[in-house]
Amino acid sequence: QVQLVESGGGLVHPGGSLRLSCTASGFTFGFYAMYWYRQAPGKEREMVALISSAGSRKDYADSVKGRFTISRDNDNNMLFLQMNNLKPEDTAVYYCHPDEVFVARNSGAHFWGQGTQVTVPS
Repeated sequence: QVQLVESGGGLVHPGGSLRLSCTASGFTFGFYAMYWYRQAPGKEREMVALISSAGSRKDYADSVKGRFTISRDNDNNMLFLQMNNLKPEDTAVYYCHPDEVFVARNSGAHFWGQGTQVTVPS
């Protein structure tokens, strides 16, 4: 079955860096664009970054442009998020997920993992 396992989060002081990883299984990873999302306490889940299936196109939320870099390794079914110059407002649980085509092909179902907590104290 579809599994998404996020890792690499932690507590880091403002200005610090973290590298998140997402290990995917149960679907053809290289077929789909992939997203990183995050959800802060009391807020809705928001898109952070998107990478196309081959990795040639990347998009970012305005709040993270110039600080975060999304990448992928299709040979090993892995997605990454390099986060630099972290700010307190980046504090959230971070999730990975395949794109809307994947969701449509799975009858609208999402397969959220447990996420990985990133904490940047103010």
